[in-house]
Amino acid sequence: MYLNEKVLQSEDWPGLVDTHCHLDLEPLCLDLPSILSAADLCGVTRFVVPGVHPDGWERIARIAREHESVFPAFGIHPMHADVAVESNLSRLAALSATGVAIGEIGLDPSYAVPMECQERAFREQLRLAVTLGLPVLVHCRRAFQRTLHILQQEGAYRVGGIMHAFSGSLEMARQFLQLGFVISISGILTRNNSVHLPKVVRELQLEDLVLETDAPDLTPQRYKGLPNQPAYIVETLRAVAEIKGVDPSTVARCSKTVSLKVLDRLQMS
Repeated sequence: MYLNEKVLQSEDWPGLVDTHCHLDLEPLCLDLPSILSAADLCGVTRFVVPGVHPDGWERIARIAREHESVFPAFGIHPMHADVAVESNLSRLAALSATGVAIGEIGLDPSYAVPMECQERAFREQLRLAVTLGLPVLVHCRRAFQRTLHILQQEGAYRVGGIMHAFSGSLEMARQFLQLGFVISISGILTRNNSVHLPKVVRELQLEDLVLETDAPDLTPQRYKGLPNQPAYIVETLRAVAEIKGVDPSTVARCSKTVSLKVLDRLQMS
């Protein structure tokens, strides 16, 4: 199927879910109506906006109130793990009553925040998610075994969630799947230097995958040098369809189904 505007806006098109996009960040937030309009033309009908720092939570909540297609998630990113103090965790618990997930949370040794601090923040937020019965959006880079271990210890299988912008091996992907998580595919798949991800997509079932942009980051190869935006998720969709040898609408339909299953509060619209 050739994906043009007519196809993407037809009644038969299932609608795409961008499971991870930071619409609250610049430059996206500076012209959000245009960003959402462009996404609509590309058949994107739902947007999950995760939090990274308490200072941004209210802005995300406001955007979600103003746009019915936008769904908030609240969390503290590992690069800000040092602010996961009791007062902020209490705020997080209160705000999450209106969220679809806790996130984005996790581990990343690339940041200056000590890993001990990151692990403490990760565990605290996982415990909150389990208590509230909310899935988690997990940021994991260069710490896959440790992340898996903590998810196991904290009983994250009870709520499941999404391994955001997955960049690990096929073997690690399968271990997260066994724990009840799904693998999120980003624009990294389209890049010329992508190594692990094409194999992950090739070997896993469509029922194991969801799509995201992580806008304004992780721009697909075609738009390299530009800020990413939800409309560009179509590039990742095309890449997945080509690798799997299926019609893009099949990928879209399956991704939407899985997204709504994992993030069941998305079904409220």
